[in-house]
Amino acid sequence: MSRSAAKRKVLLCGYYGEHNIGDDALLQVLLDQMPANWEPEVTAYDQEQIENVFGIATTGRRSLVEVLEAVGHCDALVLGGGSLLQDSTSFQSLLYYAALILRAWLGGKPVLLWGQGLGPLSRRRSRALVWFLLRRVTLMSWRDSASYAWATAWGNSSLLGSDPVWALTPSIWQGEGGAIVLCWREVPKLESEGWRVLLRVLDQLVAEADRKVLWLPFHREQDSGLLKKLDDRGLLSPSLNNCSREVAVTTAQEAMAVFSSAGLVLAMRLHSLILAALSGSPCAALSYDPKVAAAARGVGCPCQDLADPLSTRLLDDWRATLDHPPDWERIEAQRNHALVHQQVFQLFEGRELGRDGSAKSYPQL
Repeated sequence: MSRSAAKRKVLLCGYYGEHNIGDDALLQVLLDQMPANWEPEVTAYDQEQIENVFGIATTGRRSLVEVLEAVGHCDALVLGGGSLLQDSTSFQSLLYYAALILRAWLGGKPVLLWGQGLGPLSRRRSRALVWFLLRRVTLMSWRDSASYAWATAWGNSSLLGSDPVWALTPSIWQGEGGAIVLCWREVPKLESEGWRVLLRVLDQLVAEADRKVLWLPFHREQDSGLLKKLDDRGLLSPSLNNCSREVAVTTAQEAMAVFSSAGLVLAMRLHSLILAALSGSPCAALSYDPKVAAAARGVGCPCQDLADPLSTRLLDDWRATLDHPPDWERIEAQRNHALVHQQVFQLFEGRELGRDGSAKSYPQL
């Protein structure tokens, strides 16, 4: 049996099983793009959920000891999707992923970065650590041009694609006249006054268009109950409260079913914007992070930076977007660009690796 046909046990490491629809959508694409002869094991918090949905083995992602043991038993380590090499969550989070990469590298196991974002890295020691780690990585692909440029400036050969979630199968929009769907979250940039302005604009649009409002929590623990929290703080008008309800979904496909019947999706979370666009739904972004603004530019939809003052332009943008789906050629371009990440596996399978797990000849990709 050839090396490429041999079974290969691979540990997939990411923010999986945390009840975040976007991260589990990344896992779905990762599994679709992997070679058929790979036997995956996934780091997950809610292991039962991931095992039931995807039918694969898991290890507890919040136990560093358990994950390090899994690295020791695998043939390769894959850091799959999202922005794992960053210190905005905490420096300890960065150390967690550093420990996994170094454990694999010291054990002579290849390390693949698939569809990653790089940063933020606000600390000098974080940048130095990631510079060191990237030199221990076998192959890597990035989901945005800023991450790619950073890695390239540090002397690393890389692939550049769009966010891997764009590779999911699209659906057909059937939502003209449909509800306004909110994928909102609490963010420090929105204090009470910011929420008042945002909800006032939403209230006016809803009244003009006579639409229902569906609040769709994209991250169950962080986003659920936002409608009630804002109402308890006296920020919702009675009319907006009366036409609003929260809907619960657990998978990307369930979210896309809601989006495909929406007249407008107002997205704060990156992957809610991507899934809305894949559903053909009219969409507009509220950006708390540059990655959201970058995705909005790719879609060609309106985007309000939450760091800037909210203005009446927001209402004009939402009015103009309601019931007007995005340009499908832009969506197709993003989908095609997402297929780049599969080349990480194709290159890996087709090349001879050194004893330390690094490539003997690393091409300029």
